Amino acid sequence: MKFNFKKKYGQNFLVDDNILRKIDDLIEKESKSLVIEIGCGSGKLTKVLCNKFDYVLGYEIDLEVKDILFSNLLGFSNYEIIFDDFMNRDISLDLQKYNYNYLAVIANIPYYITTLILEKIIYSDTFPNHMMFMVQKEVADRLNAKVGDRNYNSFTIFLSYYYEIKKEFIVKKNSFYPVPNVDSAIVSFKKRKEVTYVKDKKFFYKLVRDSFRFNRKTIKNNLYDYDLDVVSKVLSLHGLDLSCRPSMISIDIYCEIANNLCSLV
Repeated sequence: MKFNFKKKYGQNFLVDDNILRKIDDLIEKESKSLVIEIGCGSGKLTKVLCNKFDYVLGYEIDLEVKDILFSNLLGFSNYEIIFDDFMNRDISLDLQKYNYNYLAVIANIPYYITTLILEKIIYSDTFPNHMMFMVQKEVADRLNAKVGDRNYNSFTIFLSYYYEIKKEFIVKKNSFYPVPNVDSAIVSFKKRKEVTYVKDKKFFYKLVRDSFRFNRKTIKNNLYDYDLDVVSKVLSLHGLDLSCRPSMISIDIYCEIANNLCSLV
């Protein structure tokens, strides 16, 4: 492949067609469906998406991939590629021209921007029905962490509030060119049909972030500026106390704590 790969963009193009088929198998066929692809690269995955979805909206930051990308999309007319940094886009504005019932997001992105992209998508209030991200394996472990895991953190809770998260399969580093230093994994996010009720989401998010100020400290130490009597009463209902670490508390319990604290405001 004659191409000047750019380290600053973290470019590693997927070259293993077996991985493409496995990704294709994970995608559910829906009517009036639109998929956002972040980082189209050479367009091999984009081609799969054009076959699966009614509309494909791609974002690519590197203008030099145009020839490779468009050559892989010959014969398709159901796509639009925006050559711009996804982080600079207004997602809601870009989606206005499309009429769809089902929204998906698929991306192969470098580690350093994974969290920022996920936050941008959720804060945009578009709330895709399904998301699939190819990330470094250790990042996948963090995103998929469960209560009690050392990787379980405030961002895990933030994502899990809206989505059911699953690490689908490992992608060996030899599946890419240039070959990266570590293996990757596909992580899927399926929108929950119902979410736990919280009175004030901003307050809930703040409570969770504050709970993880210091991962190794107890809830008592992290939530020192909250009403600890209220926090303690809720925890005791679930067999926990103020000496527990934030990673031992489930999303539903955090919601319950937030709602009880809100009642005092």
